[in-house]
Amino acid sequence: MPDLELSWRAAAILAGCLAIAALVLRRARRPRLAAAAVFTQETALVLALFALWQFAGSFAVMGPGGALDRSRWIWHAERVLHLPSETSVQHLFLGHPLIVQAFNLYYAGLHFPVLIGCMIWLFVWHRDRYPAARTTLVVFTGACLLVQLIPVAPPRMLPAAGMVDTAIRYGQSVYGTQAGFDPDQLSAMPSVHVGWAILVAILVIGTATSRWRWLALGYPALTLLVVVVTANHFWLDGIVAAALLAAVLLAQRAVTMLRHQPQSGPISAKADVGSSL
Repeated sequence: MPDLELSWRAAAILAGCLAIAALVLRRARRPRLAAAAVFTQETALVLALFALWQFAGSFAVMGPGGALDRSRWIWHAERVLHLPSETSVQHLFLGHPLIVQAFNLYYAGLHFPVLIGCMIWLFVWHRDRYPAARTTLVVFTGACLLVQLIPVAPPRMLPAAGMVDTAIRYGQSVYGTQAGFDPDQLSAMPSVHVGWAILVAILVIGTATSRWRWLALGYPALTLLVVVVTANHFWLDGIVAAALLAAVLLAQRAVTMLRHQPQSGPISAKADVGSSL
């Protein structure tokens, strides 16, 4: 199956072109083009981030030799923590080919368009919420990329897991047509798919006012199920992504609180004394 996503090269080229276009629009100094320049610049930023994430899948600070060992460690850690077996969950769906094929398509191409759609929605209709959301996206994705520099094999490459590579089975793999160990696919920990899905749900619930906004919780839940059933991620890959996102959000909140704290010092103290007199 053809890759439903841009390659990192295509995304990087497109990001560069949009960045140049934004610069040209800014220099035109026309009020009507100002908004287009900002939108083009933000789109270039997100595409550049996506290109970097795609590229990270083929780059690591450590060799691929230990990727399977780290995958085995995650598998055994989950058994110690009594997490449900990914193999058992996958077997519940293997008898339903249409569902599995839909999950393969979901994994291959849905997460990035949904994220982009959410960011565009914020930029156009909730501009005041956009800067913080963009910062969260950039910092979280960057943190994931740092972790992914240490290669970890996905469960479909781990023989001990006994899982089926569903994309290979139905000819829907975006990585190639042969199953097996591929060093370009060793960025399983953490799951950016799950992290982005949680972020989208948080942004929708925190911004929208409709009572239907709570349905957004189903998006990260379904994404976690999909990445497990397709044997692309362990449960812990998603859990670590959620923990990283939570850390980023808490850090942002702490920074915001520090910025809004009233400053106290000699000047303010003198002002208080003067006002009391």
